[in-house]
Amino acid sequence: MSINDSKKEVRILIAEDDEGHRLLIKRNFLKAGICNNLQFFEDGQLILDFIKDTILNSYNPDDESYLLILDINMPKVSGIEVLEFVKMHESLKKIPVIMLTTTDDPREVDSCYELGCNSYITKPVVYEDFIKKIRNLGLFITVTEIPKITRDGKDDYE
Repeated sequence: MSINDSKKEVRILIAEDDEGHRLLIKRNFLKAGICNNLQFFEDGQLILDFIKDTILNSYNPDDESYLLILDINMPKVSGIEVLEFVKMHESLKKIPVIMLTTTDDPREVDSCYELGCNSYITKPVVYEDFIKKIRNLGLFITVTEIPKITRDGKDDYE
């Protein structure tokens, strides 16, 4: 099953520089029933380039839906910088953004919410807790409505 099965599939873009975390996310999303296209990026610049080149500039993105999952501490460009970029563009700002990070500093949490993130999840250090949290995130995603991207800044919910 994928998010909104009967409708256009949601592409889940995940910026995560830790290979082990990428594998755990992928495996546990599948166990939670997430069969959507998962696209991983090893650093913040790569996901930012994808957003600029593919979502903003390459084609008319109408009928496309995206969900971003961002680690904060990444090489080249931080997840916070990606969040800022997405939320300052009219045609991107309704894309749901989930921060998934080891950082539990209350100032970071507040900053991300002030910038417009939709959810902030701290990665547990204990392996079993991390797996459980990722699986729960996958279950949460299955019941989330994701807006389509439109050029005029008006979003249609699937």
